[in-house]
Amino acid sequence: MEQLTAEFGGSARVGTGVGPVLEKFESVSRIAVLRGGGLGDVIFAIPAMAALKAAYPAATLTLLGTPVHQALFAATKSPVDEVCMLPHAEGVRPGEEDPAELDAFFDDMRGRRYDLAVQLHGGGRYSNPFLLRLGARHTVGTRTSDAASLERTVPYVYYQHEPLRALEVAGMAGAFPVDLEARLAPADSGASAAVQMRDGGAGPWVVLHPGATDPRRRWPAGRFAELAAACAADGFRVAVIGDESERALAEQVVEQAAAAHVHSFAGDLDMGGLVALLVRAAVVVGNDSGPRHLAQALGVPTVGIFWAGNVINAGALGRSLHRIHASWVTACPTCGIDITQVGWTAPRCPHDDSAVAGVAVREVHEDVRSLAATELTKVDA
Repeated sequence: MEQLTAEFGGSARVGTGVGPVLEKFESVSRIAVLRGGGLGDVIFAIPAMAALKAAYPAATLTLLGTPVHQALFAATKSPVDEVCMLPHAEGVRPGEEDPAELDAFFDDMRGRRYDLAVQLHGGGRYSNPFLLRLGARHTVGTRTSDAASLERTVPYVYYQHEPLRALEVAGMAGAFPVDLEARLAPADSGASAAVQMRDGGAGPWVVLHPGATDPRRRWPAGRFAELAAACAADGFRVAVIGDESERALAEQVVEQAAAAHVHSFAGDLDMGGLVALLVRAAVVVGNDSGPRHLAQALGVPTVGIFWAGNVINAGALGRSLHRIHASWVTACPTCGIDITQVGWTAPRCPHDDSAVAGVAVREVHEDVRSLAATELTKVDA
């Protein structure tokens, strides 16, 4: 197997950020950033995009992303100037490929004459050839040993904090870090009409998100219900959130909580409504998933329930506003397969048992009360 090392593209090193910071490219006025995936995936890329904007302040930054990314950046203030929708392409955006659509997309991209294209979408097996088809003058990104080379690359090793990985890539383009984690603000300071408070309670809000793309990352619904009931007993109003696919899960949590002032908003909020609800919360509790990462980016205190391996890749760095409860399970509870082996080539058993079921409700509840007390004291001061 090829011994993978960083590729500097002949550039000199001028400093150190997360990794080496190389010389900036000359005459950069248009930057394209490739980052598909979900809400959390693009939030991890925000610090790198902020660094690129700071390094090239006169440049327009275009994100090549997905519909949820477009909705996010329409609802928030961010370093992104525009979002261009990715076509369906293997390893880049799931869905049936249309060769004519792909050709039209790349014709448009090449016509834009990007000066710099940045790959923040995985190890590059599919995303590096995709990036190269944009025809940009300069390319940087991550790379596994079997991926196509770019002008400057960072070796892709799975277990690395994702925002810091992206910042290491930005360093290859000459960009020093501005923030280590994502920072966002609502685009509209007014409350979204979609957020209608569904009871007459006067208490602060605790927001719960019981969903996650991978079922193994989900704390059981019964644990969320127990937490919701405990928070309601403390005088909080509790909002259970999720997208349309998580409506039944949210309703299960509400039903099992069997408490006043516990309500489901799952499937009822657009992105602006979700942002508006999150910024009202005293605390947000969630699995390793997009809404928790969004709350953190908006400056809202969070309690995260993580499998230990995901703490490395996605956990909040600080503990003043963000608490993490990690499960140290390393094998599937049903078949015993090693779940620490991850990535494209790792074995995946058919079982979806929760890897975080052992996290105790009492400990999560204690962190909610601690963080909420801090936030409410700050508001009252």
